Amino acid sequence: MSDMSYVRSEMLPERAPPASSVGLVGWMRANLFSGAVNSILTIASLVLIYMVLAAILPWIFSPTWNGTSQNECREIVGSGHHAACWGVINDRWEQLLFGFYPNGSEGGADQRWRPIVAFALLFVAVTPVLFSMISRRMNWVLLLAVLGLTGLYLGGAVGLILGLALLGAAAFVGFKALSTDKEARAAEIEAGAKRLPNPLIFSAIYPFIAPWLLWGGTVWLPIAAALGFVIGYYAFVFIARALGSLVGIIGAVVIAIVWWLFLTSGFANLMDSILPISLEAVESRKFGGFMLSITIGVVAIACSLPIGIVLALGRQSDLMIVKALCVGFIEFIRGVPLITLLFVASTLLNIFMPPGTNFDIILRVLIMVTLFASAYMAETIRGGLAALPRGQYEAADALGLDYWKAQRLIIMPQALKISIPGIVSNFIGVFKDTTLVSIIGLLDPLGLSNAIRADQAWNGLVWELYGFIALLFFVFCFSMSRYSMYLERRLRTDHR
Repeated sequence: MSDMSYVRSEMLPERAPPASSVGLVGWMRANLFSGAVNSILTIASLVLIYMVLAAILPWIFSPTWNGTSQNECREIVGSGHHAACWGVINDRWEQLLFGFYPNGSEGGADQRWRPIVAFALLFVAVTPVLFSMISRRMNWVLLLAVLGLTGLYLGGAVGLILGLALLGAAAFVGFKALSTDKEARAAEIEAGAKRLPNPLIFSAIYPFIAPWLLWGGTVWLPIAAALGFVIGYYAFVFIARALGSLVGIIGAVVIAIVWWLFLTSGFANLMDSILPISLEAVESRKFGGFMLSITIGVVAIACSLPIGIVLALGRQSDLMIVKALCVGFIEFIRGVPLITLLFVASTLLNIFMPPGTNFDIILRVLIMVTLFASAYMAETIRGGLAALPRGQYEAADALGLDYWKAQRLIIMPQALKISIPGIVSNFIGVFKDTTLVSIIGLLDPLGLSNAIRADQAWNGLVWELYGFIALLFFVFCFSMSRYSMYLERRLRTDHR
């Protein structure tokens, strides 16, 4: 029998890996110092980063926040030292955010609470659309909290009582939602919290609330505009039952347009004479800063997506006239620079309107930017439609679905999922393109920065103003890109 003493009869105990192969040291050896060339490049990069930071950080962290002019900033940091003059941001940050929106400095009440409330309500309105995991109860908590804080800000006996009551209701509903156990909360989300109204109702109402808050005037005008959709819906139901769906759609659109063009103003004036509820009117020329950029960007983003879907479907339609109109519109808009369309909106569009028509400049810009974004959105969505396998269309036909049901239930959800990166890229591009309105006289952040630099106290400052503007734009655009990645992960159903 052979000698087997050299064979180990027991397993050795596990030992920790070498310290040089795990943790920070291991990661650095594997990624930064894996070879001679890699080590040299790493050291050179660190030296370059150090030199850049050594020059930038002292410039950024300068004690000039309370400076009232460029000369005072120089006195604070001393002669011969180069440092940022952040006093211009401290002095003009409200102007960069709100433009010349009334703040009470010229007499009257401070009206800047209105855009603040409008954009806070925007967050409440888009939350149930963008984040489906948030329950109905939490959406209503957000709405009650915003309204309650608004009441406290406005002050007065009525504002304080109403604000405290709304905040108390928000706290009660929120505490009840958070105090439930995980199983009960999951059951609530699954059941849809049917005891509370669907928060999408407020999302549908918000487009009529925001213009009233921003521009002011009588509350009956946005109510009359909303009634146009209600009248059009019931007209469609009545006509479709008698003459068919196509005639019903055409009749509903015609009736709604007649209401908006000829009857809305009279209805608003009549109701305002009976029950006057209004806010102080604010002219569009007082809009500016990031308030103007966000207003144009949000409207263009919200409207370009549905219009782009319709144009993409029309471009693939078998109806020759519909296809020709959609193709002509898309190719014309894509072949013209946005700045040209903005010049058309600012100078030429009034020529085609009846004499005496007061066509608001911001409304003209909103229309042109929305149409421009819609053309690019249509091509992005058409790419998603083209990427779908033919079998998806055949499956919809096999299920006996008509065209619109097939698009709504099978085709369009998959096409939009494929097109998410392109759609969000278009959204980011549209938001950044809002800076072009400064060329036609609207004071967006860039236009205001030029006006601020014309002041003798801040003449010559460039990096501070443009850096602040770039930071705010980066926050918005980076947030949209992160949401795009989140949406792609949530909609990933390929189980890879």
